Amino acid sequence: MRQIDTDRNLAKEIFEELRGAIVSGELVPGALYSVHDLAARLGVSRTPVREALIQLSERGMVRFERNRGIRVLQTSLHDLEEVFAIRLLLEVPATFRAAGLADGDWVRELAGHLHTMREAADAHDEAEFMAADRRFHETINAASGNLRLARYIDSLRDMVLLRGTSTVDRSRGLHDILAEHETILALIEDGKPREAAEAMRAHLLHTARLLIGQEAAESGDPLPEISLDWTAFPG
Repeated sequence: MRQIDTDRNLAKEIFEELRGAIVSGELVPGALYSVHDLAARLGVSRTPVREALIQLSERGMVRFERNRGIRVLQTSLHDLEEVFAIRLLLEVPATFRAAGLADGDWVRELAGHLHTMREAADAHDEAEFMAADRRFHETINAASGNLRLARYIDSLRDMVLLRGTSTVDRSRGLHDILAEHETILALIEDGKPREAAEAMRAHLLHTARLLIGQEAAESGDPLPEISLDWTAFPG
């Protein structure tokens, strides 16, 4: 981790730096760290570091252990299943509502994210692609009018990143993922909220099944018993 410039937005900088170190594996899953040590590594006081860790704890990325420090958590297969079940329950109706309230500004923003994804797919730049993918979903969720929902869903994506895994070049390619997003955007642009919501459901369900199946096969763990099918958008 790099030292934090205290002249900038300190709280946000510390949160993003710690979050990035957890996602990248620099802060090792299962390991214990002290607030004092992390503050020293960042070159800041302990108070804002503790505040950032509380936020990360709320996201399920770390756990405070009494008189021991904080432990970086590892996402389990069951955690992945729960994350996608929640995303299906929230993002599908959010897409329906957003598509029904479609206006030019946010739809153009969505198209811009899709363009970035397309360029990144052509260049096989997974990091840029996934960053634009995240913004794509966040834009739709925010357009539903529920910013709390948008922030919560965005935090759930960190739980998947904690697993340190991806379907890219393992279960599918970037252009396969791109095609699913293109379908969602086309239906939003055509003013078809129910169809757009169904396309979002299909995209999330496909991703969940590939990722969980892939991880179960590689780890030797049994697949979670709970089916994701019950999260279908009500007809």
